[in-house]
Amino acid sequence: MLALYAVNPICRIMRKIGLLSDTHGFIHPELEHIFKDCDEIWHAGDFGNLETADTLRKLKPLRGVYGNIDDTGIRSEFPEILRFNCEEVDVLMIHIGGYPGSYSAKVREIMRVRPPKLFISGHSHILKIMFDKKHNCLHLNPGAAGRYGFHKVISMLRFVIDGPHIKDMELVEFPRETKL
Repeated sequence: MLALYAVNPICRIMRKIGLLSDTHGFIHPELEHIFKDCDEIWHAGDFGNLETADTLRKLKPLRGVYGNIDDTGIRSEFPEILRFNCEEVDVLMIHIGGYPGSYSAKVREIMRVRPPKLFISGHSHILKIMFDKKHNCLHLNPGAAGRYGFHKVISMLRFVIDGPHIKDMELVEFPRETKL
């Protein structure tokens, strides 16, 4: 007799994410190696130019938002606010968004109505990984991956989204050398 088994129709595929911001037109020479095992690259604004976005797109699928220094070319390809699901994680990305306890007006309204599980911003050039207990939301700001600004190191993040879980967070840092 033939036995029939129910097959779970939900198939989860773990996603490895490379996150950066504030490149200001600079691609670090190690970036391709840093993100080689990533499935996607996410950019939290201030690409600097379309060539930077095109270089990232050649490496991996790219999601991003425009930043305050980005011109109409970038703004025509990337939104100001991006909301999407990755696996079972609701993601919100905006360049100027603040952080828990100090959100921008736009983000405060979103948090009041429908907070995401993962909130990503850039702009400050300051690396932040914070959990917002009030909204049950993880906030990430990868710092700055470019050479311009007051930051002392170039920083990027790698992490995994596996179903509803955000895990395996890794910080990648390099000295900000002006002669690269």
